[in-house]
Amino acid sequence: MRIDAQLAATVAAAIDEGSFDAAARRLHITLGGEPADQGRRAAARPGGRRALSTGARHRGGEALVRLARQVELLEHDAIAGFGLADAEGEQVPRIRVPLAVNADSMATWFLAPIARVAQRHPVDVDLHRDDQDYTARLLESGEVMAAVTSESDPVGGSAVTPLGVLEYRPMATPDYIARWFGGGVSTDALRSAPFVDFDRRDSLQQDWLRAKGVDPWQVPRHYVPASHDFSQAVRLGLGWGLIPSPQAGADLIDLGGPPTRVPLYWQQWNLSSPLLDALAAEIVAEARRVLSPL
Repeated sequence: MRIDAQLAATVAAAIDEGSFDAAARRLHITLGGEPADQGRRAAARPGGRRALSTGARHRGGEALVRLARQVELLEHDAIAGFGLADAEGEQVPRIRVPLAVNADSMATWFLAPIARVAQRHPVDVDLHRDDQDYTARLLESGEVMAAVTSESDPVGGSAVTPLGVLEYRPMATPDYIARWFGGGVSTDALRSAPFVDFDRRDSLQQDWLRAKGVDPWQVPRHYVPASHDFSQAVRLGLGWGLIPSPQAGADLIDLGGPPTRVPLYWQQWNLSSPLLDALAAEIVAEARRVLSPL
């Protein structure tokens, strides 16, 4: 039995785009037959994209998606390496590179190395944002080729490279501190002082409160699920929050105590790919320039 390469590419594109029709437009092909019709019906239902992705995983589609992306990557590297496009008077075709990254890395250091790679290589980067504790799942499923993750153990045989530590400090504005912590950052004050939470999957603020002996679910909070907007909310006095060190400034005051340290790692497919290696080299160099050492 052999896997049809076009079928694998179509399934991967359908996962990316949310439907088989959108995948056909991206791949410039015409789809027909019962499998395509089933895919169209699944994608047309409410939550169709999620149903399509989940269904593919339940049917072992993760391996098919990984295969399609790996074949595309290796084919791109071969065309570039052998000069096949230049020999025919054409440019090396562009390739979509899906990557997973946590929001704070994207907001503070991750985009600069991506931009440098895009200046030298014909890549279209497709960033998937998720908490650093969950990005490795996207790599495992085949949805992305590489990920910034808090997991040091390799996922599915991936190659792992340490990046560094992103440090967070509990901070607030002087006016906020005067209002809520006039008598000091005590346990009683923390129980009533509103804080800014990122989203319901992020536990940094909650873990910090627990370490202070405070039940976080009894404390008022504001949800602001975007890194720049999160720091802006703290700067506007909406609440205190754990701010990544690269976003800290003289306008905010540290509430005290040691920083919260989040180790980060780069995990990528364990393939011999010049493009993926070039991307990794830029990302690792930038991370080690900006982040604290492990």
